[in-house]
Amino acid sequence: MEFKQASLKNGLTIVAEINQSAASLAMGFFVRTGSRDEEPVEKIGGVSHFLEHMLFKGTEKRSPFDINREFDQMGAAYNAFTSEENTVFYAAVLPEFQTQLLDLLGDMMRPALRKEDFETEKQVILEEIALYQDRPQHRLAEKLMELHFGNHPLSHSVLGKPETIQSLTHEDMLTYFKQRYSPSNITLAATGKVDWNALIDKADQTCSQWEDYPVSRKTPPLNPSCKKESILDEKLLREHIGMISPAPSAQDESRYAAAVMSTIIGDVTGSRLYYALIEPAIAEEASCVFEPMDGTGIFYTFICTTPDKADKALQIAQDEYANFIKNGPTEQETLAAKNKIASAATLKGELPMGRLTALGFDWIYRKEYKPLADEIERILAITPEQVHELARQYDLNNASILTLGPGKQE
Repeated sequence: MEFKQASLKNGLTIVAEINQSAASLAMGFFVRTGSRDEEPVEKIGGVSHFLEHMLFKGTEKRSPFDINREFDQMGAAYNAFTSEENTVFYAAVLPEFQTQLLDLLGDMMRPALRKEDFETEKQVILEEIALYQDRPQHRLAEKLMELHFGNHPLSHSVLGKPETIQSLTHEDMLTYFKQRYSPSNITLAATGKVDWNALIDKADQTCSQWEDYPVSRKTPPLNPSCKKESILDEKLLREHIGMISPAPSAQDESRYAAAVMSTIIGDVTGSRLYYALIEPAIAEEASCVFEPMDGTGIFYTFICTTPDKADKALQIAQDEYANFIKNGPTEQETLAAKNKIASAATLKGELPMGRLTALGFDWIYRKEYKPLADEIERILAITPEQVHELARQYDLNNASILTLGPGKQE
């Protein structure tokens, strides 16, 4: 592997992990903007995700049909996603299509944003929000983020709310795009069999005319609610339980220990929650995941069970967490968790597409390059004592708790 990094005069950063033995390449534009950057949220909530859709609706040179046709002609695997903190547009192709792919993606990053497309796509967004409201896990996670983060920007819904999407204007979107899609707020990442010189030349040709302007992100102090609330929905058959507690940030070195800790406690197989809740048939689903973010992070626990077992399931999870804080993990648990993480990262990293997000987010969050081998070495070096210390520092029971379901039936 060979790492390369450069910047255009307008501030666009380009990073690449080059592997000449790879049979493909992956490429993506990482925009450091998401729902947490939508202010005022009551006016433009959901605009980041809306913009993600609009970048596929055409440019001054390409129609929506042209965009899809070119991706298909290259045989590309392509998509985009929006989170609380980032919007990413990416694709994987054979190496001979590198220049054509960058020409297409680069053009998409300066979309036409036509008003007629805006009005049409608004209905698509509203339908997507309605679709996700039919998914209890999504409803639970969204409401729990609101409960936990309160007035903090991370409480903002990624999809937005129907009322904010309805009231969002074309001018609002144009303003937000101009505020957030500055080249200095964007990273172009490429992995696999990359021709570096050709990449730089094409990026300069395609992106150097983008106007740069200052972009900032609010990172106010976090004061988590640690409240417990319930949402009754008699249409549901299962009780869905969510817990969010504070965790290390994406910039914190203890993120490695946090990843190991969440795997020991809440991996979907062979974890503390699995043996305490799934194996004895108390719950159908039980997991705990670590999600590092900009300046903060969360441990997110999810449990799905029948209404009559909900209280018992939650108590068992809390007892497991209390025991973990008291006694910590065993050597065997720690080793198994580290091997799971290392194996998953290795399998994912065998393909350029699997390495793309790791490369992009390493630069977005920490301005650093971490080869896969270094990441695995860092994970394998974690000790049970480090995990135990982290558990004492980040009490999983010091959590905001939300339940969604029919409640106890009399």
